[in-house]
Amino acid sequence: MNPFTTLLIEPLANGLILFYKILGQNMGLAIIGFSVFLRFILSPLTKPYMESMKRMKEVAPHLEKLKKRHAGDKMKLAQAQAELYKQKKINPGAGCIPYLLQIVVLIAFFNVFSRTLYPNTDSIQAFNKILYKPLQFQEGQALNTKFLYLDIKKPDVFKLPFSPLSLPGPILILAAVVQFISAKISMPFIKEEEKIAMKTKQSTDDFQVAMQQSMVYTFPLMTLFIGLRFPSGLAIYWLIFSLLQAQQQYTSQGWGGLTPFIKRVGLLKSES
Repeated sequence: MNPFTTLLIEPLANGLILFYKILGQNMGLAIIGFSVFLRFILSPLTKPYMESMKRMKEVAPHLEKLKKRHAGDKMKLAQAQAELYKQKKINPGAGCIPYLLQIVVLIAFFNVFSRTLYPNTDSIQAFNKILYKPLQFQEGQALNTKFLYLDIKKPDVFKLPFSPLSLPGPILILAAVVQFISAKISMPFIKEEEKIAMKTKQSTDDFQVAMQQSMVYTFPLMTLFIGLRFPSGLAIYWLIFSLLQAQQQYTSQGWGGLTPFIKRVGLLKSES
């Protein structure tokens, strides 16, 4: 048996169907409920990331001083940064954890949907192959994949008349927007790093800033691109998961990279 199937795909499929049966046999509600549950389960694993982001914001002025002091000497700068991170108990790699978790779970959900909730798929039979016996469907049962205006098995898109092109639907657009907001909140010191890069004038610094900024747009664009081709159930999952992540990030570190915009529109008037 494939370990990926045993450890991820089967538990996700069974969890989804458990919520489906609990929540009135509505697949849309099942995806929402299961997404909230997954976020609750994964939250402790992302706590180190939140704490690391807080500390990184606090040491930004110290990093600026180090980059000025060791300008032109990359080895000494790297050593000084490593020592500073050690003193402040910061793990720079912790920032990858939530994204890696999201990607792994999303890939597993891709597999669940591609096996069971894809157009022209016998969903009951496909589910029964990976469901534990107590959760398996009886012969003759039907699967309710209708939710709001969606068919969970089909992409959330609107077909343009007389054109092969499709436009993303509301759920898919919301998922991309929330992913953008989440990415902005998760990078509270991009502007600080940008200032440091301008002062030190090292190409490596500029590249790091550019990478941080590009990630803000990469994930939302990926959400739209992938969502145009995959079942809308995945867009619902991504929307709920991203909403809960953004809420956790806001609770932990405020508006982060969105602070200038929030101040500009007058929603935040008294924050340093």
